[in-house]
Amino acid sequence: MAANSSSCKAWCITIVSAVLVIIADKDKPDFSLIALLPTLLFLALDAYYLALEKGSRAAYNDFVMKLHSGEAIVEDLYAVSPKSGNQCEAIKSFSVWGFYATLIILIVLARLLVLK
Repeated sequence: MAANSSSCKAWCITIVSAVLVIIADKDKPDFSLIALLPTLLFLALDAYYLALEKGSRAAYNDFVMKLHSGEAIVEDLYAVSPKSGNQCEAIKSFSVWGFYATLIILIVLARLLVLK
């Protein structure tokens, strides 16, 4: 799932850059905030992947705890569904908000300073 998060960030940068270049080429700075749409969508997707990864780790840790305490049963061995992750908590992670907040600031700065 870390690869999915990395892909989200790479695609987000690519799409936002392409949108800003097209807007600058067409000399339409009023449309520059359109670049916020893919940013917010990829932020939500990245937070979902991080929440899913945390849920998978929690399920794995619970299984290992049961195994070490002798409480594991056969059904636990084949239960691979992750615990429900919390996307709101995942957004608070620096790997999510640090990247996307910086990108949003850069989009706004591009609108204010470059695309006049």
